[in-house]
Amino acid sequence: DSLLQETPTPKKTKNSIYAPLVALTGSTKQPAKPYCCAVLYVVHFSTLARMEPIVNPEIKFTKLFINNEWVDSVSGKTFPTINPATGEVICQVQEGDKADVEKAVKAARAAFKLGSEWRTMDASKRGSLMMKLADLMERDKAYLASLESLDNGKPFKDAFNIDLSLTIKCIRYYAGWADKTHGKTIPVDGSFISYTRHEPIGVCGQIIPWNFPLLMQAWKLGPALATGNVVVMKLAEQTPLSGLAVADLVREAGFPPGVVNILSGFGPTAGAAISEHMDVDKVAFTGSTEVGHIIQKAAGGSNLKRVTLELGGKSPLIVMDDADLDFAVETAHFALFFNQGQCCCAGSRLMVQEGIYDEFVKRATERAKKRTVGDPFSSSTEQGPQVDEEQFNKVLGYIQSGMAEGACLQAGGGKWGEKGYFVQPTVFSDVTDDMKICKEEIFGPVQIIQKFKTMDEVLDRANNSSYGLAAAVFTKDIGNAMYMSNSLRAGTVWVNCYDVLEAQVPFGGYKMSGVGRELGEYGLEAYTEVKSVTIAIPQKNS
Repeated sequence: DSLLQETPTPKKTKNSIYAPLVALTGSTKQPAKPYCCAVLYVVHFSTLARMEPIVNPEIKFTKLFINNEWVDSVSGKTFPTINPATGEVICQVQEGDKADVEKAVKAARAAFKLGSEWRTMDASKRGSLMMKLADLMERDKAYLASLESLDNGKPFKDAFNIDLSLTIKCIRYYAGWADKTHGKTIPVDGSFISYTRHEPIGVCGQIIPWNFPLLMQAWKLGPALATGNVVVMKLAEQTPLSGLAVADLVREAGFPPGVVNILSGFGPTAGAAISEHMDVDKVAFTGSTEVGHIIQKAAGGSNLKRVTLELGGKSPLIVMDDADLDFAVETAHFALFFNQGQCCCAGSRLMVQEGIYDEFVKRATERAKKRTVGDPFSSSTEQGPQVDEEQFNKVLGYIQSGMAEGACLQAGGGKWGEKGYFVQPTVFSDVTDDMKICKEEIFGPVQIIQKFKTMDEVLDRANNSSYGLAAAVFTKDIGNAMYMSNSLRAGTVWVNCYDVLEAQVPFGGYKMSGVGRELGEYGLEAYTEVKSVTIAIPQKNS
């Protein structure tokens, strides 16, 4: 609770309340307003002291998880998963495709049939199984975070303190909803009683991305299982290892066979098979807008399955003249560079009012130059590699485009190190609205800074985008904060903070940033059908 108050600057000692933040961020700089410093500080400080990575975690699971069993792919094919810090192969993983999706859907459909163990299970028991799963993830937290860091490249301290903490919280949050989602009784004319039921949709196909493998797995599994659905999930081919490890915890927790099926494979084969399958009742996807189009078409061209999409963004982060400058610089740095810039809601379009623009650019550049890049398992590392060679080359291509179109390169601009897929923390200033780096999602450690004059001008420019996932405003004027947050066309608007993402609060986008909402009570709606039941009765009494 002390972090929710504005406090005077404490002495920076190892016993200070800020010592855990130093351990977490690798920085001795105290945040100017710690209560606003977002998801970084949503951690249990008591765990930091005993946080130890497993630098070479044992790879225990590389097969497909279908019907609570580990099986080889029907084709017998495998594919390599790569350590992005070195470019070396970690191991071979089974490659699921259409035939394996068919097996998984069949298992899921059997688990969902009337009279099955899952369909007749008390809702409270579903919640208990989910709580057990969360407990097992807590038990294996260091192992799962180490797999995440190895396979994805993110710093271990982020995987452990942020990703795993929020993943476990999400599963527990939705476990609590299992016996609390219900319908209504409705007064109608005549001698009838009418009520509604919130019923599970059925077989849910779920396709998750590589940037937050475990957290996105939880965002999908949580509401689906809480509402009684069954799942066929495809993991990202770049990062299958942690998701497969969680599959075995699903089995250990005691979920009936077929309720959760988890496959590793590629989008054009396994992902397409899920999206097109006539026996899949819903598909949920997190990833690029380009692939979102494909999934939407596949759903419409098959059985009109329900669709939720959480897609790309180019989120404006607006800094007014009256903002706390040091705090805005540091939070904008986090908003962009966190997770190597590989966040759908990254503050990737930084818009600064002209009165503080030059000083902001100077300080933002200095901060980027101090950013620590290196070994994901080192406690001092702030930034690891991009997830794979394709993403690495894509980011470098955008940097070249920015320079070619006349943006001013203030920091970075190239590869970092001799091996792996590391990119230097990069800052561009004097970026105009028509530049490619301003309009398109870079998904990398490239901060672009623009200048604006008036509030109405910046709102018009910020809304002139095909995306609408998130936005942020930094100002001390509550009236301006309210006006701007109500005017920005985005699914989430943060005021004087960034990336405050909690399981209780819905998340999703306007326009081409997606369809539907995940998280919170709203997230349950995407996994239920509302059934109306009306029964004739001999006599109605009020």
